Amino acid sequence: MGFPKNRMRRLRSSPSMRRLVRQTSVSVDDLVYPLFVREGEDIKAPIKSMTGCYHFSPDTIATEAAEVTSLGIPAVLLFGLPGRKDEIGSEAWAENGVVQRAIREIKQAAPELLVVTDVCLCEFTSHGHCGVIKACPERSRENGKIDNDPTCELLAKTALSHAQAGADIVAPSDMMDGRVRYIREALEENGFENVAIMSYAAKYASAFYGPFRDAAESVPAFGDRRAYQMDPPNADEAMAEIALDIEEGADIVMVKPALAYLDIIYRARQRFDCPIAAYNVSGEYMMVNAAGVEGLVDTEAIMMEILTSIKRAGADIVITYFAKELAKLLS
Repeated sequence: MGFPKNRMRRLRSSPSMRRLVRQTSVSVDDLVYPLFVREGEDIKAPIKSMTGCYHFSPDTIATEAAEVTSLGIPAVLLFGLPGRKDEIGSEAWAENGVVQRAIREIKQAAPELLVVTDVCLCEFTSHGHCGVIKACPERSRENGKIDNDPTCELLAKTALSHAQAGADIVAPSDMMDGRVRYIREALEENGFENVAIMSYAAKYASAFYGPFRDAAESVPAFGDRRAYQMDPPNADEAMAEIALDIEEGADIVMVKPALAYLDIIYRARQRFDCPIAAYNVSGEYMMVNAAGVEGLVDTEAIMMEILTSIKRAGADIVITYFAKELAKLLS
């Protein structure tokens, strides 16, 4: 009998047949496109470390938002580079800060586009860390530690300022303990109960962030972020972090990076009944681009294979610098 012996061969027999029985697909509806906004005017400057990515000023980001909308991409993730930094990152929650102005410009140009804002202090602090450095007389600043609760209070102020400017989703990426609860309480107490929280719930201390840190000008002035980001070998810890963030009020949880942590995405999908996002980060993006420039890989095919693997692992939402390229390919 030919069936079921040759079933798989028959189901792979033509491109149309393969499409018909395909189990996992990537859609433009799954995508979030990261954008970088910096202080200034009339800026659209290439980011040297990230092929095809740019720094925009608040006035030029509106044009980019309109293009993203025209491609059918439903959301952008906004990162800010202020003109001034200080020890506590006070520009992060300024009413007329660079992110807040960019949100208003985007919402005016593309009101249907979802605006997700990264909520962290690392781009805004003079030391490049994600929180307030704890005062400790017996230690130098360089040997200080992040003061968790005061940092959470500032993150809540930042998230609230983004909501007031028109953000649809706030995305805390700092990995402080309890910050989702602080943010949820601040939003609801001020009438923004419909603003969603997408928590960077399982954010690993990864070597894949290098190009982003250059783009966001957020390299720590001393030390590293291993004390508050997750240790790459740990999987059970990720499940605990995700569970805590959901309990505190997160609506969407994120695994970051994506490609080296597909097992974490899969485990989260099996355990948690909420939308799961995965961040296809800058190092993953640039490895593909660099290999493509050298003619070592088919960039388009590798892009599709990677993004499909992230969806197959269980992600509902994929944050990727490939979003515009993929949207054009799928159109």
